[in-house]
Amino acid sequence: MEPLSHGPFLVEPDGRLAALRPPALRFAWRGHGVEARVEGGRMRLTAQAGALPYTVEGAPGRAAAIAEVGRLPGDLPQGWRLRVLPDHRLRLEAAMEMPGLTTATALIGAMVGFALTLDPYLDRLELAGVAAG
Repeated sequence: MEPLSHGPFLVEPDGRLAALRPPALRFAWRGHGVEARVEGGRMRLTAQAGALPYTVEGAPGRAAAIAEVGRLPGDLPQGWRLRVLPDHRLRLEAAMEMPGLTTATALIGAMVGFALTLDPYLDRLELAGVAAG
């Protein structure tokens, strides 16, 4: 009997699961997509923080948003970073070491901690005119 593909997993005939790609947990926080991936003993957390407004949508609003994006990285927790993607979307990222035997409780706890820590940075971006998305 051949293994069966099921979502991100390959199910062996004896029931064992093998990941076809690194598994991820996704959820929404305040209208922003958040993702947690565990790979090689590290958890990588990312949040879609919004998108810079286009000049046609209002040059002053764009300037304020760009200024806040310039200030924000210096205020982020250690190990966090803000990325501006080619399509002008903003992504906040963090990574942390996970113990050898990660439990579901530890995984969910890290995700909740990331989401709660994210709040003031989302507030700052929204006040500067960055739309959620």
